[in-house]
Amino acid sequence: QVQLVESGGGLVQAGGSLRLSCAASGRTFSDHSMGWFRQTPGKEREFVVGISPSGLATDYGASVKGRFTISRDNAKNTVYLQMYSLKPDDTATYYCARKYFSGAYIDTRSYEYWGQGTQVTVSS
Repeated sequence: QVQLVESGGGLVQAGGSLRLSCAASGRTFSDHSMGWFRQTPGKEREFVVGISPSGLATDYGASVKGRFTISRDNAKNTVYLQMYSLKPDDTATYYCARKYFSGAYIDTRSYEYWGQGTQVTVSS
């Protein structure tokens, strides 16, 4: 069983930055693409960004492109989400997920394991 544990969320002012981390258990972390999603109450889970197993390929959602950066450290079984120029609209619970070997990054059904989420709140 794979466990994903997010950390790094918190309260930040608009224009500020945060870095989220997602630590994964298991020995096959480097074989799988990873993704970050976010969700607010009453809304569907929104794709934020995905990263390939090697880290060389990424795919960003339109709302975060140019402001967020995903990276991974396969030696540490960890994926990161660096968030800059945060806006109140970025307020959400952020989830990391491990992807199946097939499927689109943007589709939640492409992901097999999910973390419990970490809250990010951006004040105006």
